Amino acid sequence: MGLKTFAGGVHPFEGKELSKDKPVQEYLPTGLMVYPLSQHIGAPAKPVVKIGDQVKKGQLIAEAGSFVSAPIHSSVSGTVKKIEPRRVAAGGMVNSIIIENDGKYDEVEYDAVDDVSKLTKDQILEKIRNAGVVGMGGAGFPTHVKLAPSNPDKIDTIIANCAECEPYLTSDYRVMLEMPEQLIEGMKIVLSLFNGAKGILAVENNKPDCIALLEKLTKDEPSISVQPLRTKYPQGAERSIIYACTGRKINSSMLPADAGCIVDNVETLCCIYRAVKEGKPVNTRVVTITGDAVTDPRNFRCPTGTNFAELVEAAGGFKTQPEKIIYGGPMMGFSNFTTDIPVGKTNSALLAFTKDEVKQYEPGPCIGCGRCVEVCPSRITPSRLADFSEQGRYDQFEKWGGVECVECGSCSYICPARRYLAQAIKAGKKTVLANRRKK
Repeated sequence: MGLKTFAGGVHPFEGKELSKDKPVQEYLPTGLMVYPLSQHIGAPAKPVVKIGDQVKKGQLIAEAGSFVSAPIHSSVSGTVKKIEPRRVAAGGMVNSIIIENDGKYDEVEYDAVDDVSKLTKDQILEKIRNAGVVGMGGAGFPTHVKLAPSNPDKIDTIIANCAECEPYLTSDYRVMLEMPEQLIEGMKIVLSLFNGAKGILAVENNKPDCIALLEKLTKDEPSISVQPLRTKYPQGAERSIIYACTGRKINSSMLPADAGCIVDNVETLCCIYRAVKEGKPVNTRVVTITGDAVTDPRNFRCPTGTNFAELVEAAGGFKTQPEKIIYGGPMMGFSNFTTDIPVGKTNSALLAFTKDEVKQYEPGPCIGCGRCVEVCPSRITPSRLADFSEQGRYDQFEKWGGVECVECGSCSYICPARRYLAQAIKAGKKTVLANRRKK
């Protein structure tokens, strides 16, 4: 099969060589564990423990707050010390359960299954829901909701998002190399929920070793294929990867299910396998600690709730005090001023850079070059939309398709005037959607 892709996109410096050859290292934390109650899209989880309670690893500590929500489980054994607001990667303060880790890791018993094929679809979904599985690639949408579309008979394609198109990130890459069986078995479980559906493992071609390994492991799986994708950002965006793999287009008023597709991240599919087969909740994840300010960039599998500052120290600390700290990738991640942040379900990386490259430039006036239009995967006009947003002309913003922006940042990256296009459009989009809800 040839390389598939989408229209638009950019080719930023990859930076993956810093950590891609570092195998996943198990890390056991020593400090306080912090579990934010909002680690997903939807209603916050509700605590089911109180201060002073003793908990075990794997124990439920917060139940789902509604159907579109997800429970949270402890990743250590210890004592509940506080329930209070703590800062998260996106910068806000979120009510959190704080547990003092006793270092013993006493664990609950899990409801493992010998033969997954004997489970009903409802039983599989229930296991996924109870385990607190969400989109681990960053979106955090509760997976049990995604896997229960209103018309399941229309779903014919399940896409494993193995692109990992953001620069510097290598956590999914290492999972594919070191735990490919979990990825494939997770795909099989999802396929069992949809009659006749086919699975696609979509991998950018800058990961030839992953492509070769996955092709070898799926050669006898008629319902699963490996699709190499052209290396380009944002190849892993939901709309981009659906178009690249199927040729189908979706817009802001549609869900992937409307195009007959469901897209799940690598780590999400592994979590589905562990939830259904092993009965284990989501309370660990693989995290990349990298950037030119990090002494020894690495990939860690750590319990959720671990303080990022501990992981930085485990990676040798900082060579020099970084000017820029980013949680997630440099294109769509969140800049923050501190490493005193807990690892949540959707946190795949911490990047630390000696220089803040964005800060070096002052935005200038638009020169009308059209580069932002050329690279926009949504085929809209970022420069004009940014103007509408900054001028408060939200009727024109909406008319010109501003809500179709996927917030990938390609326009800001390519702009020779260094305009903050993506930020302005994101703000305009937020206002338009809020106004719609009011109506």
